Amino acid sequence: MPASFDRTVDILKAIAEPTRLRLVLLLSGHDLTVSDLTTILGQSQPRISRHLKLLVESGTVLRHQEGAWAYFRLGDDPLVTALAQSLESGILDEEGLLARDRERLGDVRRDRSTRAADYFTRNAEQWDRLRSLHVPDAEVERALLGALGSDDIGAFLDVGTGTGRLLELLSPMSERAVGVDASREMLAVARAKLDAAGLTRATVRQGDAYRLPVPRGSFDLVTLHQVLHYLDDPAAAVREAAAALRPGGRLAIVDFAPHQLEFLRSEHAHLRLGFAKATLSAFVVAAGLVVETTLSLPPADDRPDQLTVTVLVARRPLSAEMPDRARRQASTA
Repeated sequence: MPASFDRTVDILKAIAEPTRLRLVLLLSGHDLTVSDLTTILGQSQPRISRHLKLLVESGTVLRHQEGAWAYFRLGDDPLVTALAQSLESGILDEEGLLARDRERLGDVRRDRSTRAADYFTRNAEQWDRLRSLHVPDAEVERALLGALGSDDIGAFLDVGTGTGRLLELLSPMSERAVGVDASREMLAVARAKLDAAGLTRATVRQGDAYRLPVPRGSFDLVTLHQVLHYLDDPAAAVREAAAALRPGGRLAIVDFAPHQLEFLRSEHAHLRLGFAKATLSAFVVAAGLVVETTLSLPPADDRPDQLTVTVLVARRPLSAEMPDRARRQASTA
């Protein structure tokens, strides 16, 4: 929607200062901290913080907290996005100031990538062991994409995003994509991967699956990919994910079917040893959604020491009243 005259003036006032303009251009495709920005711009932390405060107050830049760290990114307002794109392509960088900013941004991104690679190296063995227990990730992703169809997604939220794989997979089909995870280490890996892939429409932030740091009713697709088995109250997480959906929006859950691999509980913090289809269906119906698709992906040789992956897609009805189909599902789940 077009912005009001006063809103437009406020944004232009916020941007119309040399340092703040540089900040807007840097934050147009990346999540950066005050420390990152002081390194790039070569200015003091108090000075950068003051400029960021003005940009946040105007709604030009968004701030989100991760423990003791705060990350900043350009706001989602279409006027802000359009202005940043126009400025980036229209400014003649006669003195090379913006080029130097981009070079230093590249240094920050490479440092992130190095730290992410170190984290992968430390954890690669256990991740490889877990992947070997079920059908290949590529097969799971093909099944998920098939269940979602080929239509553009709109606004996409990935709860428990981990290393950001679903953001890589689905953000090219989305207008905007947000990944939420409780682990700062995982978010650091996800940021490095998104940077490397050039996925500027995707961002990540720290948050709790039970209290998502996003507005309710603001997403067209929400995913819970291999998340629920880590949670002590998976039904509550499904309700919270469903609350983030717009009418007509979809929730996709990918998790394991029931199994007996107790070492996943003792060694890998799995609180639940899988979920029956009826259980997942009951979770989503209780959250006001209608089940559309349920798929099972068993291991190729059906071995008892391997895992079956379940993919479930449900939709929030367009009407505020739960339709008859959802009521029938709720009564039989």
